[in-house]
Amino acid sequence: MKQFYVIANKAKDPRGVYTKRITEYLEAHGGRGICVDGEALEEDAESGRCYCGDEAECALVLGGDGTLLRAARNMMNRDIPLLGINLGTLGYMAEVEIGAIEEALGKLLANDYTREERMMLAGNVYKQDYEEENFALNDIVISRRGSLQILTLYIYVNGQFLNSFSADGMIVATPTGSTGYNMSAGGPVVEPSANLLLLTPICPHTLSTRSIVLAPEDEIRVEIPLGRNGRRQSVEANFDGSHKIGLQTGDSIVVRKAERTTGILKLNTESFLTVLHKKMSE
Repeated sequence: MKQFYVIANKAKDPRGVYTKRITEYLEAHGGRGICVDGEALEEDAESGRCYCGDEAECALVLGGDGTLLRAARNMMNRDIPLLGINLGTLGYMAEVEIGAIEEALGKLLANDYTREERMMLAGNVYKQDYEEENFALNDIVISRRGSLQILTLYIYVNGQFLNSFSADGMIVATPTGSTGYNMSAGGPVVEPSANLLLLTPICPHTLSTRSIVLAPEDEIRVEIPLGRNGRRQSVEANFDGSHKIGLQTGDSIVVRKAERTTGILKLNTESFLTVLHKKMSE
């Protein structure tokens, strides 16, 4: 592996110190780093243009987990694996820390890595005169907009009515996303290479509601009915925390496993449980 995109993050690396450090190391060791502005990449992905050429074999993403999630979504039509370099705080997904950049680059240049394919979610939003499909690596979150009122959501699995939930919202997460909002909401932590769907209510207004683990072939439909006292509800569907679509009573969203996957490169040999223990101890 010799050709790399280096997806810069101006907020985390405003002076380009780490971007320069990476590109200079690659050039000094027979590789090449093609700098890509993360914001420009996102703008081009939304407009349908292709910001990147076909040269790179891997994308080095500078930032934190949020930056990596945006890169996964923006580059999902390209078969290029990602490696996160953590310039943020916790960073479950961005496994390379600042002090280990050169060591990580050396392993990449020597082809000393493994590639994991992570499942993604496809979400189809259905409104009265509008339909949109979008994708997420971590989760799709249906949450309230406006005033702090409990939502009522109807959940169907494979066309069969599951339950009516009264909560602040609902999370549909992948195993990769299990350590994100899902975990904060009390959902289970799952080995990221697993293949399943997690359905976790946010602050449910009940004493008995728990997360539900579903098969990857299952299809989840969330309908927005009338709320308490017949009021119309206004919610939003949030894809990986970066793309939002407004919904209201009468609308729905169907979530299923996407046909596409995201390639994530792994350099260390530590188990997921060991990494999880370290992160939770920080």
